[in-house]
Amino acid sequence: MSSVPSGAHSSEKNFQMKLSDIIKNVPHTLCGDGECEISGIELNSSMCGDGSLFVCLRGARTDGHKYAADAYSRGCRAFLCDHRLDLGDGVCEVVCADTRAALASVSAEFYGNPAKKLRIIGITGTKGKTTTSLMTAAILNGAGIPCAYIGSNGVMIKDRHIDTVNTTPESLELHHYFRLMADAGVDTVAMEVSSQALAHHRVDGIDFEVTAFLNLSEDHIGEGEHPDFEDYKNSKKRLFSEHKTHLAVYNADDPCSEEMISTCSAPKIAFSVGGDADLSASDIRPFRDEFALGVDFTLSAWGRAESIRLRSPGEFSVSNAMAAIATASHFGVSVASAAETLAVTSVLGRGEIVEGLPDRTFVIDYAHNGVSLTNTLRVLREYNPSRLICVFGSVGGRTQIRRAELAHAASNLADLSVITSDNPDYESPDAIIREIISHYDGPAPYIVIPDREAAVREAVQLSAPGDIVLFAGKGHETYQLVCGRHIPFSEREIIADECSVVLTEEFSV
Repeated sequence: MSSVPSGAHSSEKNFQMKLSDIIKNVPHTLCGDGECEISGIELNSSMCGDGSLFVCLRGARTDGHKYAADAYSRGCRAFLCDHRLDLGDGVCEVVCADTRAALASVSAEFYGNPAKKLRIIGITGTKGKTTTSLMTAAILNGAGIPCAYIGSNGVMIKDRHIDTVNTTPESLELHHYFRLMADAGVDTVAMEVSSQALAHHRVDGIDFEVTAFLNLSEDHIGEGEHPDFEDYKNSKKRLFSEHKTHLAVYNADDPCSEEMISTCSAPKIAFSVGGDADLSASDIRPFRDEFALGVDFTLSAWGRAESIRLRSPGEFSVSNAMAAIATASHFGVSVASAAETLAVTSVLGRGEIVEGLPDRTFVIDYAHNGVSLTNTLRVLREYNPSRLICVFGSVGGRTQIRRAELAHAASNLADLSVITSDNPDYESPDAIIREIISHYDGPAPYIVIPDREAAVREAVQLSAPGDIVLFAGKGHETYQLVCGRHIPFSEREIIADECSVVLTEEFSV
């Protein structure tokens, strides 16, 4: 049995260290033999065995200490815990105040402190982390600087892709990935840093080459997340106040920027849409072709102007691109080189176009809260669709405030909504949908189809020439989270398949 998802398994690494060496930087009380050999650190009791160190983490739903006996029964004799455990003979207990904070330190030691071998770019903000991180990695790779990526879209190390659960992985996984990067000859990584990662010590002890702040708005507030906006904001601020960095990049248009970087002593680069900053965007123009909804703009940077084309829509894409260009400049990449890469860069699940039917545009986007859905729908309006159809739902078990925001956005900005499921987990999809509908306050009609696949197919069938159909919420994800299980689900494959059905039907007529 397990309290949290497993970290890297001992079979994946071939490391072995004395426990005393692993815990040397953790304030602790040692009860037992600290000279025992550790061949793997585990967060999942079912993965434990002889040579394992089981770390007892307290999670949102359960407590890892409850699974210590299971780990012991499987041969584990070393435990990192926050209180004494009554397990049996031969046990070594490392008792500390906060096992999650301690995990960051022991993980770094176990993997040989790989973060010290990397130039780590940390990007935070309510929205745009994924796009900005992937743009940054693309620009650096395009300039011949091997750059990996960690974030919502997984882990990318050269040609290798690894799926992940969290935007910023748990510290054990994180240092495992850093080790893989260092061993692969990659010395730079663009990483999304979430508020949860900062609050839960996942990036403790990491020095950053560049830190970037994009924006801040109310999100991730509620049961199991942040209790209020101040806590959310202060968690984000830790990236700039508690971590060393050589450069801070920030959005001068966001009212929280000044506070966010107020305690950061590093040199700074500001970017702005239309304002006075080191990088400033003007003459923003949308473009649409068969393969992309995008935007052109003029970038003024350090006294020079450059034309930029992005294969993603909206002013927020312009802001993300400037953050990426500013970050890449620290590594010696010119604006011209960055522009060349951005012109051919698309981001999976962020304004992603799925080709399928003539004169209709199908857009997959991760927009999953009120701010992002509002922005995305407004941007899509700029392309003058005959109708703007929105397929969306809301995640289960948390962030109920999103449901009112999502309902307000869709009912006022779409021409038609298809309300469906989006990772309901242990909550009833019907109950989530009822709550969304209770907040509907705009004129747009809606239909309800709880099964997400059926909803996607119906939206394709309903589309007509000139329409834009937005599939919001899933983005890059290839699963539906139902009752704790990840059920395979590829929105782009379903859209493409239903488009084939429509084309067959039209041809047969």
